[in-house]
Amino acid sequence: MMPAENDLFLMKLQDSRKKIINLHLNYSFYTSMKSRILLYFSLLASVLSFGQTFKYGITANIHKGSIVGIHDYSRSVFGAGLGFFSSIALVNNDIFDSAWLYLEPQVEFSMQGENADPPQGYQKFHNNYLGLQVYLKYYLHQYGVKGNVFFFGGPRVEYLLSEKRDGPPVYDMFVDQEKRINNFGYGISVGGGGRINDKLEAFIRFDRGFSKIYPDYTYKNTYNRFLSVGINYYLNNNRW
Repeated sequence: MMPAENDLFLMKLQDSRKKIINLHLNYSFYTSMKSRILLYFSLLASVLSFGQTFKYGITANIHKGSIVGIHDYSRSVFGAGLGFFSSIALVNNDIFDSAWLYLEPQVEFSMQGENADPPQGYQKFHNNYLGLQVYLKYYLHQYGVKGNVFFFGGPRVEYLLSEKRDGPPVYDMFVDQEKRINNFGYGISVGGGGRINDKLEAFIRFDRGFSKIYPDYTYKNTYNRFLSVGINYYLNNNRW
């Protein structure tokens, strides 16, 4: 070939290579976008599928509790709790709301403590906690139909947000031992209740701590306990 013909041939060859590269890039971009779109749809389908087995709401209770093992002439006090919960079905569920076993974590603000009425003067020991409990929740059921009665139980942990003490000391020997209070506690929470309607449940609950409230107190073990009545209100329940 003549030099001019060689140059023309090389230009055509380079142009063909550019077209092939562009086609490859366009195909890669197309397949990449297709894969991304398929991934997004898969994630959306997973979220929608999960949404059919996931419920959430608000929980509230009033309770009467005390701190066991420390204050003479102890008087239990009324308190309240307010928090959020979610319910995750652990068995197959369908349009008739047939799931009868759930995992139900809860987080709540809880007012606890006690009063005491010794001869030396009235005392108050009021503690506020952030509590977290994880329940296994079981509904009575028959022939694939979930009933209205349920039972629940599980571990509870709590973190001390604030404490308030009022009143004179009773025993001088225990004053130093009562100065320090644990910030972290753990125990168990159990109860039962019933469905009022698709959105609302009522329950009775008992909480009993296993960790020491006053770590330096040596005479007896000290722990929180309370009995409560309350409600769960579902924000997204539609009898799925």
